[in-house]
Amino acid sequence: MPPRKPKRVREQVVAYLDARDRSLLEELVKKTGLSRTELLRQGLWKLGSERLTGNTRPGSAIDWLIENAVDDDVPPDLSERHDYYMYGGGFDKWFAARKKKGKKKRARTG
Repeated sequence: MPPRKPKRVREQVVAYLDARDRSLLEELVKKTGLSRTELLRQGLWKLGSERLTGNTRPGSAIDWLIENAVDDDVPPDLSERHDYYMYGGGFDKWFAARKKKGKKKRARTG
């Protein structure tokens, strides 16, 4: 007698996302109309296709970067000192300095 196949077609997997990953996932849900599960599944298959078959074109990540670029108010040296801003408390210091500058009273004219 052949072994029985499991009744479940799919297996549940738990993934822990940080705030940035969760935000990206939610934005993709809104833009695509797909479920979180389907987006994660598609990402898995895309990454598997690229990594296991080498089916990727050079520079393809630049398309995503250009498409998602924004004109946010960020430190002018962010690209050079990204680790400092992300992990060294640089953003907190930069935003605090920006906030402080905005609160200074302006000199009256006239």
